[in-house]
Parts: sequence; structure tokens; C-alpha cells
Amino acid sequence: MNIHASVTPTLVRPRAVFAIIAAIAILTVSGCASTGDMPREQMAVARAAVDRAAGPAGADAPLEVSEARSKLERATAAVARKDYDEARRLAEQAEVDANLAEAKSHSVRSDRALQEVREGIRQLREEIARG
Repeated sequence: MNIHASVTPTLVRPRAVFAIIAAIAILTVSGCASTGDMPREQMAVARAAVDRAAGPAGADAPLEVSEARSKLERATAAVARKDYDEARRLAEQAEVDANLAEAKSHSVRSDRALQEVREGIRQLREEIARG
């Protein structure tokens, strides 16, 4: 059996793929960062990502948004303890979780729109058949 035959092209979501690639790139670049300083930039980026995801993604991907918020809070606590390595790691994870929430939200909304289009087509076919 051909494994690829069961995978349809509609399963690949460009935004989800972009989010995953971006997350990998961020983790790769951050691995080269200095570990002794407070991760101000990473904390700011993580906060922005969580704030962005909390909008529409909050309803469509609540678990992912909640996880991102939790990690950001833990990162903030780590900064207060001056555990900058832990803070950086948690901030990076919070950003990735927030990006995942956004990607999932886009996917959910796309699926809803597709269902609406399919329903409209079904109704049109019924009208034509009654014709």
C-alpha cells in the first residue's frame, strides 16, 4: 500500500509549515546566544507572540494559548530568580507554543470556511436537482 496515497494535498497548511520552520530557526539561532545575560529580547518576543495568539487563537486553540502563557509566566519568574538560562528556554518554548496556537487557529478557521463552502455547494446542487 502506498502511504502517500492516503495523504491529500489539503492536509498541508502553509502557515503551519511556516510556523514550524520559524520555530526551528528560532531554536537554532538561540542555541548560539550568550547564556549569561538576561534574555530581554527573547522575553519581549515571547510576550508579543503570546499576546498575538491570545486574540483569535484564544478561542480556537485555548490549550496551546494557555500553555504559552504558563511558560511565559514561568520564564518571568525565572528572570526574577536570575536564572537566565531557564528564562530563555521557557521564553523560547512560550513563543513556539504561541506560534502553534496561531497556526492551529488558522487551520480551524480554514476548515470552517471549507465546510461552509461545501455546504453551499450541497445546497446549490439540491436546488438544481429540484429545478
